Amino acid sequence: MDYLSINKLGWDNRTRIHLASKFYDVDGFKNGKTSLNPIELQQLGNVNGKSLLHLQCHFGLDSLSWSRLGAEVVGVDLSSSAIEQANILKESLGLKANFIESDVYQFGVNNTKQFDIVFTSYGVLCWLPDLSAWAKTISNALKVGGEFHLVEFHPFNDLLNGYSYFPTGEPDIEEEGTYTENCDGSKSTMVTWPHSISEVINALVNEGLSIESFFEYPYSPYHCFDGLEFVADHGYQMRYKGQQVPLVYSIKARKTARI
Repeated sequence: MDYLSINKLGWDNRTRIHLASKFYDVDGFKNGKTSLNPIELQQLGNVNGKSLLHLQCHFGLDSLSWSRLGAEVVGVDLSSSAIEQANILKESLGLKANFIESDVYQFGVNNTKQFDIVFTSYGVLCWLPDLSAWAKTISNALKVGGEFHLVEFHPFNDLLNGYSYFPTGEPDIEEEGTYTENCDGSKSTMVTWPHSISEVINALVNEGLSIESFFEYPYSPYHCFDGLEFVADHGYQMRYKGQQVPLVYSIKARKTARI
């Protein structure tokens, strides 16, 4: 099964829909609004003058938001349509960033540059069958002492919706729409894999990354799941039997020198 071609087509289709959505608010971004959320802004801190690699960058809003904050950004994404739109946005706004069309694994094979920061966020890991190769790509792309930052949706929510929490070795193959409010009813075949949090952490540790922080959050900045309710000044929450469900988690790790 050529999952990369299947998912590339799906994300090419989603890009067209996402560009016109209120969810992504491209017009607001063009007028100076950041697409970044408090979780990642606080975790990364001052990025001015730092080199930053953004893996699975979609059509570049977060990458260009980091550029506005002074980072020297390289964004990588599987979708040719997303990369095309990222470059259009970059040029129209006079921002600096280098966008590369590639899947994560092939980028890891081709890349020879090392960065101060590697960043990836929100709905990225389920598209990857092999987290060991993912972590190797990250480690090889970091300078010694460099930081990796992950902000991701918590797999607990997937479990409540009937998906496996633990890796199964087999993907879920489904016909899906998309998560923005303007989904036009069209569907694409998508191929995804479950990953437990322990699998994520161990993959990073095994590639020489030292975990410096791990946090779980009961609120999502995005209204992209069924059953969410808005809580002012916090975001969106979900309750199960009256208790808050963890919706997001974050990891900060640092590349250490190997002996």
